[in-house]
Amino acid sequence: MDVLLLNLLNGVSFGCLLFLLAAGFSLTFGFMGILNLSHGAFYMIGAYIALALMRGTNNFLLAALIGGITVSAVGIIVERGFLSHLYKQMFSQALLCFGFIYIFMDLATWIFGPLYKSGMIPPILHGGVKVGLLSFPFYRLFIILVGLVVAVGLWLFQEKTRVGAIIRAGVDNKEMTMGLGINIKLVSTGVFAFSAFIAGLAGVLGSPIMGVYPLASMDILNFALIVVVVGGLGSLQGALVGSLLVGLVDSFGKVFLPAAADYSMYSLLVIVLLFRPSGLLGRRI
Repeated sequence: MDVLLLNLLNGVSFGCLLFLLAAGFSLTFGFMGILNLSHGAFYMIGAYIALALMRGTNNFLLAALIGGITVSAVGIIVERGFLSHLYKQMFSQALLCFGFIYIFMDLATWIFGPLYKSGMIPPILHGGVKVGLLSFPFYRLFIILVGLVVAVGLWLFQEKTRVGAIIRAGVDNKEMTMGLGINIKLVSTGVFAFSAFIAGLAGVLGSPIMGVYPLASMDILNFALIVVVVGGLGSLQGALVGSLLVGLVDSFGKVFLPAAADYSMYSLLVIVLLFRPSGLLGRRI
C-alpha cells in the first residue's frame, strides 16, 4: 500500500510539472492557432537560467522569477518577430519552431556544455514526509502545490475575468472578436508571453528532478505533445487531465512494467487516439 501511495504521489507531481508545460502550449494553439514547437526550448532556457542564478545567489524565488521573465521576453521576440507573420500556416510554423529549437540547443551547448546538469533544490524544501515506511520529498509536494495553484488560477482567469472572456471568444471566433474592436494582436502577444513564462517556470521547477541538458528541449516537447493530444489540443482542462494521466501512467509503468516503461505513455496515446481522436476533452473533429 505504501508503494502504491508513493507512486500515486510521484505520478501526480510529475503530472503537475507536465501541466505547467502543456498549459501554455495548449493555450497558444487554442487562442492563436500557433503550434509552438519551440515550447520545449523555453523550458530548457528557464532551467539553465535558474541553474546559473541558483549557483550564484542560492535564491530559488529570484531564480524562478528571473528565469520566467527572461523566457517570457524571448517568447515575445519569437512571437512578434516571426510567428505573428505565419497565422494559419502550420507547416511554416513547425519549420520555424524547429529552427529555433536547434538555435537554442546550440547556444545552450556553447554556454553550458553538452553534459547533463542537475538543478538545485532550495534548502527549505530538503527532506521529506513519511508515507508508511517510505519517504516522499517535500520538493515534489511543492511541485504539486504549485501545479494546482496555477491550474486554479488559470481557470479563474479564463472564466471570471474580462481578458479571459476575450481569450475564450478568440478561441471560438477570432475574426468576430476582432470585429468588436478588440486588439487581438496585443492580447495574442500577452498570451504567448504568459505561456512562455509558465514554460520557463516549469523548467525551473523540473531541473532538480529531470535535470537539464541541451536535448531536454526535444525530450520535454515529446511529453508536451503527448499530453495535449491525450487531453485535447486547445483545452486547459484537457491539459490538466492529460498531464495527470501521463504522469500516473509513467509512474506506475516504471514500477509494474519496467521492461515496457518507455512505451507506457505511447500506449495511452494510441488508446486515446483510437477511441477519441480529438482528445479526452478536445472538440470533436
